[in-house]
Amino acid sequence: MNEPQAEATPQGDMILAMTQTGYSETAARYFLTRPHMGRIENADQVSDFVGSCGDTMTIYLKLDGQMIEDVKYEVMGCAGAISAAMAAVDIIKGKSMDFARNINDGDIFKTLENIPEKKHHCIQLAVKTLHKAIDEYRSK
Repeated sequence: MNEPQAEATPQGDMILAMTQTGYSETAARYFLTRPHMGRIENADQVSDFVGSCGDTMTIYLKLDGQMIEDVKYEVMGCAGAISAAMAAVDIIKGKSMDFARNINDGDIFKTLENIPEKKHHCIQLAVKTLHKAIDEYRSK
């Protein structure tokens, strides 16, 4: 079996280290680049969720009617939690709230390609945080 060939840089070294512990290169890149990490000023919905492991996520939704115009997460947690949240954004940004409310753990896992089995609960945390935000927005 061929090992991933990461570039010879500090980031490449980190990607290689993560792939050797069960993360796909895609998941490692999400963790390292954190493309959707941060806050959205004047978000239409902000919700928090604390996972059973103690990791915490805050999600910010900016909506245009029923469409998700922008979404960001703030994550206090491990590489699994961060990569799952970043993958969730790529799945739902620009989609309807109905579409986003129906995503599940498998959708995020498919995008990540692989994370260690002991980190699968991190995917559930990203999904639960998203679903909570949509449900809270709709109950207003």
